Amino acid sequence: MNKPYLIKGGVAVDDRGIVTFCNNFNMAGVKRFYMLENHEAGFIRAWHGHVTEAKWIVVVSGVAIIGVAEMRLLYDDSYDLFRPPYRYVLHANGDVLYVPGGYANGHRNLVAGTKVMHFSNLTMDEAKGDDYRFSWDSHEEIWEAEYR
Repeated sequence: MNKPYLIKGGVAVDDRGIVTFCNNFNMAGVKRFYMLENHEAGFIRAWHGHVTEAKWIVVVSGVAIIGVAEMRLLYDDSYDLFRPPYRYVLHANGDVLYVPGGYANGHRNLVAGTKVMHFSNLTMDEAKGDDYRFSWDSHEEIWEAEYR
């Protein structure tokens, strides 16, 4: 099974402004996108999984903790989340997080106005029936901010 991975982006700044980019993100498989913005800072929106659908996640503005957990098939054809989950802290620097099928994801925005864009490799019709929801606190330990 594939694993999640980060595609590094970048930011270029000069006297004209800012360009945020991810030159290594090949969008050939993308069929749709949507953007999430929570009503308040600190809100956790998780867990949403897919067996076949893959996602690419980009933080467009603000900062978010992104959680990614492998889904495990149980004996009764249901799923639970495998431990430990992957944890990423992303901000609007052009990085793209790839989440393959077989994983659930979620996020906690750390500042107000955070926008998280999701790209999908399936249309809504193709994704029907490939939708699994888990409680946000299935892996609540990853949502805590790490104070340094």
